[in-house]
Amino acid sequence: MKTRSYRFELRLDSSPEELWPLVSDTNRFNRDAGVPAVEALGVGDNANRRLRLSRFGVGVEWEEQPFEWVSPHRFSVERRYIRGPIARMRTTATLEPQDGGTKLVYDVDAEPRGPLGPAAVAFQIGVLSRRRFASVFRTYDRSLATPAVKLPTPKPNLSPGAGERIEAARGALLGAGFSPDDVERLCAMVSTGDELEVGTLRPYALADSWGRDRREILELCLHATRQGLLELRWELLCPLCRNAAATVTSLDGLGGPLHCKTCRIDLTADVSRSVEVVFRPAPTIRPVADVDFCVAGPQVTPHVVAQQLLEAGERRTIELQLGRGRYRLRTLALDGATSVEVAADGPNAAAVEIGSGAWSGREVRLGDRTALTLENATSAEQLVVLERTAWADTSTTAAEVTVLQAYRDLFAAEALRVGEPISVGTLTVVFTDLRGSTQYYREVGDAPAFGSVLGHIDLLREAVAEEGGSVVKSMGDAIMAVFPRPLAAVQAMQRAQEATAGRPLALKVGIHTGPCIAVSQNGVLDYFGSTVNLAARLVSLSHGDDLVVSDAVLDDPEVAALGAQADQVDAGVLKGFEGEALSVWRLHA
Repeated sequence: MKTRSYRFELRLDSSPEELWPLVSDTNRFNRDAGVPAVEALGVGDNANRRLRLSRFGVGVEWEEQPFEWVSPHRFSVERRYIRGPIARMRTTATLEPQDGGTKLVYDVDAEPRGPLGPAAVAFQIGVLSRRRFASVFRTYDRSLATPAVKLPTPKPNLSPGAGERIEAARGALLGAGFSPDDVERLCAMVSTGDELEVGTLRPYALADSWGRDRREILELCLHATRQGLLELRWELLCPLCRNAAATVTSLDGLGGPLHCKTCRIDLTADVSRSVEVVFRPAPTIRPVADVDFCVAGPQVTPHVVAQQLLEAGERRTIELQLGRGRYRLRTLALDGATSVEVAADGPNAAAVEIGSGAWSGREVRLGDRTALTLENATSAEQLVVLERTAWADTSTTAAEVTVLQAYRDLFAAEALRVGEPISVGTLTVVFTDLRGSTQYYREVGDAPAFGSVLGHIDLLREAVAEEGGSVVKSMGDAIMAVFPRPLAAVQAMQRAQEATAGRPLALKVGIHTGPCIAVSQNGVLDYFGSTVNLAARLVSLSHGDDLVVSDAVLDDPEVAALGAQADQVDAGVLKGFEGEALSVWRLHA
């Protein structure tokens, strides 16, 4: 039948950049517009999906092509229905700047099927959808201009006794010394927050929205988990689409290979980047249903600034508005990618040919506003993706969480599956020892000496925790600690040495930074590898009034900015590193 076209136009006060995160969040928009939840049946080539929903007890099934978009101005999607009064439908939303606001144009092209098709299309799209969509768009616009205008939020479904449990957790968190404002915000989010938001709470994003310190909010969430207010979850993210390939509630669930159905790649856990820590209300407080109203759309992969589906031989030009930095241009089906740099002096036009072989390897330079021409020179349809290479700044990686002393204190038994080592990327490892402790035991006696040693260990734990690190283990009068950054380790150990100055026992310190491997050791998380081994060797070179560090620590920009005096150490041949040229330094405050 003849395709029927409908166009809705709205004049909104907010800019396209302000509206884009809401308008292009098709999962939330469909929910707010009254669209039923969908069920994913499968993923095909180029992320084509088979989906189904039920309306008034009648099942509707369709094949959905991948969304196409250019942020923050346009997105579209085409659906081909298996049965029912509509054979095909394509929707397109365009956000055009206009007089300081936005002209939003919503186009729907629908092809009816059967004798009831034309009437069904006219009523569903021309009447119901027009009214509901316009109402939702205007609500989004008003919420951006007026904080008092709240976005649509279904009434939360709290568990029996949730109110009492929330009050108990509130009291415990306040008793632990957390900010009353932060505790109140978190309790309110858990009890009244939108279902789509509380299902995945990112502590760094919460901290940014509240204007609070990130580590404080992360530790608040960890304590709230221990108090039964929240549930901690580990999400293994696909390195390409960055969606969760698996979600588990315990670290030991991360072992073994997993598969991303969309990108069709196997992946393993890398807690420095691909394992993200998120929270949600505990089931005893508020059960959160994992319901989708749309399984794709621009906000499912917000790091992707443009996505286009090109037919074989097709040539298309898209107008881009980009932030400066590094990007990657790739396709879903072909191996490899092209690096893209966006700079102030970049050209305002460029062309890229997508061939059947490997990408050319040359870097493409673009300006902030540019026209990019894409040509599909292959014999098959290609889904082309332009994405930021930097991972989300609001993501909290498992590596960051597991080095926190608060995490180890609260979740001592949480460990990886035995025999399943995983990479944690770069960490800074510290080993300490007490100079002259053996003689000190002989001079003052075991009991007094042991008390002094315990005092040293307590002092070290406090210094390590203040800088965001954690004590992995203590070995008599020595400890091993890890930190996310070299500067944090240096400052913690300098503070500890200052606190022990003048005491009978001096604190020897060795520090190295590099890649580590996490494993389960005696039921707790431990770290191994050459980085750990070298840090353990360096501590023997310390005199007790210095930090012996590797050149990797000294060369760190933050450490170099301290301006501390550094003298090179003749380390000789370190056990396990024979034949390696090592630069070792003695760092003085």
